[in-house]
Amino acid sequence: MTERYAIYFAPPATGSLWERAATWLGRDAADGDLFDGPVAGIDRSRLLNLTQSANRYGFHATIKAPMALADGATEADLRAALTSFTAEHAPFSIGKLKLASLDGFLALIPENPSEKLQDFAAHVVESFEVFRAPMSVKDRSARLGKGLTERQVELLDGYGYPYVFEQFQFHMTLTDRLSAEDATDIAKAATTWFSPILDDEVVIDSLSLFVEPEKGRPFRRVAEFALGGKD
Repeated sequence: MTERYAIYFAPPATGSLWERAATWLGRDAADGDLFDGPVAGIDRSRLLNLTQSANRYGFHATIKAPMALADGATEADLRAALTSFTAEHAPFSIGKLKLASLDGFLALIPENPSEKLQDFAAHVVESFEVFRAPMSVKDRSARLGKGLTERQVELLDGYGYPYVFEQFQFHMTLTDRLSAEDATDIAKAATTWFSPILDDEVVIDSLSLFVEPEKGRPFRRVAEFALGGKD
């Protein structure tokens, strides 16, 4: 089995945030549509060049990072577990988003920290760990080459991803790492493009299942699981 599965937060696929982000990235991960033409004065060819990885993964915030399924686990099992999990959790607001540069990557992040969000993300990571196949030696080595801290290596070995629990930062990536030459005008264009939706409150009201059908192929948004619990 070569597929990888990821549990993400993604805004409604018919909403303004998703539509603007998909247009910015040049691909709608929900329906596969591709977009041409400039965005906020940036030529499409240049923007595609600066968003190659973000385009492939699709617009999202990582909650449970991409994983191959453990032996004996199936996509149907994962979907059933997501249905049960989301039925027990209530939607909650994380407030407004803002544009920020995270280690050279342009992203949308919450204006204010949210303890509720941190707790929810940690619960997802723990609850779905049973579905994750062990990380390969090759993949682990690739991660270690990215300057992880001792704590991040511990989390990588324990959960297959170094940015969980207290290391988690909710972010919705809009670019790959930008050079100083590109950063200023791409940030300016992003501000122009996303400003109309930055006053909107973002509610975590569902989890989305994304699938990478083969290594290196674009991820697709394949299923939604609405949070249906009560506070």
